[in-house]
Amino acid sequence: MKKILFILGWLLVITACKTTKPVQNNSSDKWKSDFTIAFGSCNKHNVSNLLWDDIIAVQPNIWIWGGDIVYADTDNMDKLRSIYTAQNSVKGYQRLKEIVPVIGTWDDHDYGLQDGGVEFAAKQESQQEFLDFMGVPKDSPRRNREGVYAVHNYDLPEGKIKIIVLDTRYFRTALTPSSKTKKRVQPNVYGQGTILGERQWQWLTEELTNSKAHFNILVSSVQFLSNKHGFESWGNFPHEVDRLRELVVATKAKGVMVLSGDRHISEFSKEEINGLKYPLVDFTSSGLTHTYTGFSGEENPYRVGEVVFVKSFGTVDFSFKTNSVHLKMIGDGEKVLGELDQAY
Repeated sequence: MKKILFILGWLLVITACKTTKPVQNNSSDKWKSDFTIAFGSCNKHNVSNLLWDDIIAVQPNIWIWGGDIVYADTDNMDKLRSIYTAQNSVKGYQRLKEIVPVIGTWDDHDYGLQDGGVEFAAKQESQQEFLDFMGVPKDSPRRNREGVYAVHNYDLPEGKIKIIVLDTRYFRTALTPSSKTKKRVQPNVYGQGTILGERQWQWLTEELTNSKAHFNILVSSVQFLSNKHGFESWGNFPHEVDRLRELVVATKAKGVMVLSGDRHISEFSKEEINGLKYPLVDFTSSGLTHTYTGFSGEENPYRVGEVVFVKSFGTVDFSFKTNSVHLKMIGDGEKVLGELDQAY
């Protein structure tokens, strides 16, 4: 009997010492998803992306590029085309495209000019290369429209989801360099400049006004809520921020949230808006191949939880039964780095 007890005790010690896979939040395990978005940004085509297998593993219904799909920074279309071709040749990305539809927007590095906007001389040609990469048909109306903004509707047995992809580059007017601090830029004078341009604003107004969706997801390459860091954001055009807040309230669109990128960090931001029955969430997911590893903190009055500055992608799980979403930041090995639940 003593021998048996010794053996059992030894087995317990061995079991306790074994390395186990990180345990996810119980809410993740019990959360039934009717539709799953996976998204991310800041991806260098010539740097190994270790996350493609993890993205595939979560079995998303859609993959959304949040911008900086590649780092081209060029007005040479032959060079841009070759870089897109290189990205399309990445094995992990090829496997993803075989099983998951891909949509998305661009940011400055795939647009062609760092921090660039309306002034970029090659923007029309760059748009066509982007649409080629995204597999948009040659006869699509998007080919003859300025800007890469688009809408994607998903009608499911349980309900409707609308994904509104914005273009924060093609029409965006000049930024104001910071004159008083070490930050790169400062907010424009209120009312000065635009981030979307009037034509895109009109389109967005129509999409939200006429939306019958239970959830309306806005994809913005730059952050909407976080506005204190001195880099690119909607906050550099404060009147545009107010305009979008007012539009969401006025249209009574359901379940509006923002997915953003650009920053090489990931974070959740949330704001209570007068007249809106639910808080507006801005989920930033960045980056896929490189991050702000030297991050030591920055002000964000809307932040919920902690900043993640390791390579990761984001997921949004939708439940029509509970009228809620479950947000996750996921790193290599499917490790959950941050989570947020939001009811609508």
